[in-house]
Amino acid sequence: MFKIGYRTAKTALGTTIAIMIAQFFQLENFPSAGIITILCIQVTKKKSLKSSWARFLACSIAMVFSFVFFEGLMYHPVIIGLLLLLFIPTTVIVKATEGIVTSTVVIFHLYSAGEITYDLIINEVLLVTIGIGIALIMNLYMPSVDKKLKEYQASIEENIASIFKEIELFIVQKDRKWDGVEITKTADLLNEAKTLAFRDVENHFLRHENSYYHYFKMREKQFEIIERVIPIITSIQIETEQSKDIADFLHELRLNIHPGNTAHRFLVQLLELREKFGAMELPKSREEFEARAALFHFLKEMENYLVIKSQFKGMET
Repeated sequence: MFKIGYRTAKTALGTTIAIMIAQFFQLENFPSAGIITILCIQVTKKKSLKSSWARFLACSIAMVFSFVFFEGLMYHPVIIGLLLLLFIPTTVIVKATEGIVTSTVVIFHLYSAGEITYDLIINEVLLVTIGIGIALIMNLYMPSVDKKLKEYQASIEENIASIFKEIELFIVQKDRKWDGVEITKTADLLNEAKTLAFRDVENHFLRHENSYYHYFKMREKQFEIIERVIPIITSIQIETEQSKDIADFLHELRLNIHPGNTAHRFLVQLLELREKFGAMELPKSREEFEARAALFHFLKEMENYLVIKSQFKGMET
């Protein structure tokens, strides 16, 4: 389905406004203001500001280089090549490589004029200023992504709960079949969610962190543990007297997966389970020994899972 995104709309509007302003002031090469606007509109406010500064700096350096090379030597295509051989490394040194394309346009303007005058320099400065200024104004609007982040949060929690449900059922039903589709889905959701949360940080000049980003990083660490415990559980071939208690623990845990922090309560339950299991009789067969060892290993991993959550300050549920 054909759809126009907000960035496309901003680019089209900003380009139009920049060209109209440059044309109103009767600047030479006025369409270039629109080109600069297109180049400076980025996906986030911080990237836009960084890109704009890089282009302004590169264009300023380009004007100095153009005056030195064209007026000091001659106006010839070979001189353009020589200029670029020195200009491009200079932009790399001052970390303004994003402005190479824009500044090259300025260099060609000055070259085409055949003479660098004060009025021509003012003309180029105004073109760059209008193009960059309009782009920055356009980028002041960035749609809120809170709704999308909440959707990612809900989907990830739902998937983790589904995974725990499958583990819970497998502990007491050894013949249970599961395709593990939630594993792949959760990994993809976490990557997408972190990217979106980081982009939200980049859209706030005074914000250096995002609670959602920390939340998704926390879930990612927990998910790594979940991936580790699945082979442990599937290696258990028999049901032991500890199986039911662990299944009950997982059942309650998966019903309480949310952005709030209730990890300490489950850590206490986990400690009580381990003490209870430690007081039981020793295993009577090799199979029971291996099964109980795997379950103890599983409990240790679940402790790590809960410790990660306990270190997260929590979010509003």
